[in-house]
Amino acid sequence: MPVSDKTAIITGAGSKRGIGRATAHALAVAGWNVAILDLDEPSAKEAADEVAEQRQVQTAGIGCDVTDEGSVEAALAALDGSLPPVGALVNNAGITSPTRFLDVTDEEWDRIFAVNVRGSYNITRRVAPGMAVRRFGRIVFLSSVSAERGGGVFGGVAYSAAKAGQLGFARALARELGPNGVTVNSVAPGLIGTDITGGALEGERKAQLVAQIPVGRNGNVNDVADLITFLCREESSYITGVTYDVNGGSHIH
Repeated sequence: MPVSDKTAIITGAGSKRGIGRATAHALAVAGWNVAILDLDEPSAKEAADEVAEQRQVQTAGIGCDVTDEGSVEAALAALDGSLPPVGALVNNAGITSPTRFLDVTDEEWDRIFAVNVRGSYNITRRVAPGMAVRRFGRIVFLSSVSAERGGGVFGGVAYSAAKAGQLGFARALARELGPNGVTVNSVAPGLIGTDITGGALEGERKAQLVAQIPVGRNGNVNDVADLITFLCREESSYITGVTYDVNGGSHIH
C-alpha cells in the first residue's frame, strides 16, 4: 500500500513552532494521513485542522498524556477506524531540564524519564504489534545531541540520560522488529529554533552558540522534519537502527 493508505502518528505535535508540527506537515506533503497527539487537546485539534486544510489529507487531533497508559489507549481507540491503519510513529513528545545533577530532585528525574522514555514505551508498545502484523512500519525517536555528547546547551544529566535511553530503546527494537518489515531509527537534533529554545536564542547568547556551528546558523524545525519524513518513506526500508545527527556540524563524531 502507498503511504496515502496509512496514518502517521506524531506525539507532542501541538506546539506552533515545534518539530512535531513541522513533521506533521512534512509527512502530509509526502502523502501520509496524520494523527496529532498532544497533552494540550485544543492545540492538537488546531494543528490537525491546519494540516488538513493546507495538505488535503485525513487528520485527527487528540488530547493524550503519553505518560498515562489509559490516556494512550483512549487516544488510539479514538483513531481506530477513523483513519487508515498506522504505518508510522514519531515519538516526538518530550520535555527538557537544565537542572544540574547535584540539584535535581527525585521528582524531576522521574518526570523527565516519564515523558521521554516511558511515554515512548507506552505508545510504541501499543502500535508496534499492528505494524508487525501488517509487515510495514516506520518508528522514529526524537533523541538529542545531548545524549551523544553528554549534556548540551539546554539539557542537564536527567535529560541526557533519558534521551540516551531512547537511543538504546530504538536500536534494540530495530533488531527485534526488522524481520517484520518495521524500521526503527533515531534523530538527534542539535540547536533548533523552537518554543523550547526560543528565549535562549537571542542576542549575544545566540551569536555565541552559532559561532560554534560550522554551517553558521542554528537549525530550524524543517531541517529535522525533512529527515524524519525521509526515514518514514517506503523506500527507506534498508535503513534501521541508525541515529541521524542534525546539528550543523556542531558535534562531529
